[in-house]
Amino acid sequence: MKKKALALVLATAMTASLAACGGSEPAAAPATDTGSQTEEKTEEKAEEQPAAEASAETSEATEAAPAAGGVPTYTTLNLDDYKDFTASIKYIHHKTDREEDGMMAAMIASFNEDFPNITVTTEGVTDYAEDSLLRLTTGDWGDIMHIPAVDKSDLATYFMPFDSLDNLSKELNFVSSWSYDGQAYGIPYMANAQGVLYNKKVFSDAGITALPKTPDEFLEDLKLIKDNTDAIPLYTNYAAGWTMGAWDAYIGIVSEGDDTYMNQKFVHTAEPFKDPGNGAGAYNLYRILYQACADKLIEDDYTTTDWEGCKGMLNRGEIGTMVLGSWAYAQMQEAGDHPEDVGYMPFPMSVNGKQYVAAGGDYNYGINANASDENKTAALIFVKWMTEKSNWCYNEGGYTVVKGGKNPDMYAAFDGCEVLSDQDALPGEETLLNDMNAESELSVNAGGNAKVQEIVECGATGSKSFDDIMNSWNEKWQDAQEELGIEVKY
Repeated sequence: MKKKALALVLATAMTASLAACGGSEPAAAPATDTGSQTEEKTEEKAEEQPAAEASAETSEATEAAPAAGGVPTYTTLNLDDYKDFTASIKYIHHKTDREEDGMMAAMIASFNEDFPNITVTTEGVTDYAEDSLLRLTTGDWGDIMHIPAVDKSDLATYFMPFDSLDNLSKELNFVSSWSYDGQAYGIPYMANAQGVLYNKKVFSDAGITALPKTPDEFLEDLKLIKDNTDAIPLYTNYAAGWTMGAWDAYIGIVSEGDDTYMNQKFVHTAEPFKDPGNGAGAYNLYRILYQACADKLIEDDYTTTDWEGCKGMLNRGEIGTMVLGSWAYAQMQEAGDHPEDVGYMPFPMSVNGKQYVAAGGDYNYGINANASDENKTAALIFVKWMTEKSNWCYNEGGYTVVKGGKNPDMYAAFDGCEVLSDQDALPGEETLLNDMNAESELSVNAGGNAKVQEIVECGATGSKSFDDIMNSWNEKWQDAQEELGIEVKY
C-alpha cells in the first residue's frame, strides 16, 4: 500500500527537466515524460527532466473534449474576441521569486492592458511540489495552477483539457507530457534544455580554451579551475536537496543519444546503471559527480551549500560550474554585476562522438475542471496570453514553447549538438516508469534527490565506492522489474 501511494506522488519524470522561493527549477514531469527538477523552497521541479515534444498520443482522438457551456479550446480561442470579457480568477504557482520581485505583478498589469475586466489574483507557493498536491485533493487552489505530480489517468478529474493533443501540438511544443487519451491537459509555462551553467571568466582564467565534450574532459577542466583559480570548480548545491535531482535529467537523450530511451526502454533495461564501456550512459553521468567529490573539486563543506547565495557566487566567478537546467541561467545573470560572464554549455557527454541536448517543458499550466465556465474561459484567455504574448518564457531564458518562437542567445553553445525531446511511453505502458520508480524507490526524475546526495556523501568521505552504489541501484531496479513482472528486453 505504501508503494502504491508513493506511485501516485511519483507520477513525474523532467527533469526537466527539476524550482523555489528565490529561484526556479524544472518542474516534476509525469512518468511518461523525461521531466525536469524541482526546487523545494522556491519552485520544486523536478529538475526537472525534459518533457516529450508533442506527438501523436495513445488515442486516435483528434477533436478536443467538449467543454461544458461552450468554453472554447486553446486553438479556437481568438484573444481579440474577448477584450471585454469579465471574470475574477486565481493562479497559484511555484515562482515565488517572481512574486517577490514584482515581475508577476508587472505581467498581470500588462495582461490587464488588453483584458481590463479579468482580475487575476496570484499566489507563489513555497514547497510547491508537496503543498500543491495537498491543495489539489482538497480543491482549495483556484482556477489555474502548475500541474503537480498526479497520475495521468487522473488528469480529467482535476483539469480541463486545453484541446486535443493533435490540435495543440500543431501550435505548441512539449504538450504531450500532461496528455491522456488524446487530450492535452497542460501547457508548459516555459521549456528547458539540459546543460551546465559555467562562468566564462573562470574558464578563461583556468586556461580552458574549449568546452568539454566528455566526462573525462570535464573532470580535467575542473582540476584546472582548482589549480589556477580561487573558484569552486563544481558547486553541488547538496544542502538544498532538490537541486540534486537535476542530475537525473540527463539520463536518456544526453547519456544515450536516444529519445526513446527514457520512456520506452529504461524500464525494460537490465542493469541500466552499469558501465557501458563507451564513456556514456547513466554510469558515467553520475561518475562525474562522484569523482569530483572524491578529488575535492567541490565546495569545502557540501552540507552548508546555499542555494540563494550560490547565484551571486557564480555571477562573481566564485563558482566555476553548476549542473542545473537552463531555467537557472536568467537567475544567475540577475544575481550580480557580471551577467556577461554567465554561460550555459551542453552537458559534457558524447555518444559515438556526438553531443545531444534534451529539451522539454517545465511546469505546466492546468485549468480547474471544476471551475465555472466563466472562470474556465478567463483562465484559458490568461494562459494563452501568458504563452504567446507575455514573453515570460524568453525572459526566463526558456526554450520556446510556441512553435517557431525565438530562443535566447544563451543556446548558441548548443550549435552542433542534436536537440531532442523524449518520446512518449508506448501504448499501455504509460505508468510503468512511475511504477518502477515507486517499487525500486530510486525515483529517477521523480524527486529522487536522496540517492544523488548519497553519491556526494560517499564520494567526499570514501565510505562507499562508486561501483558499489551503482550495483545497489541495479539490484533495486532488477528486483522492481521482477516484482512488477516487467519484461527485460535490453
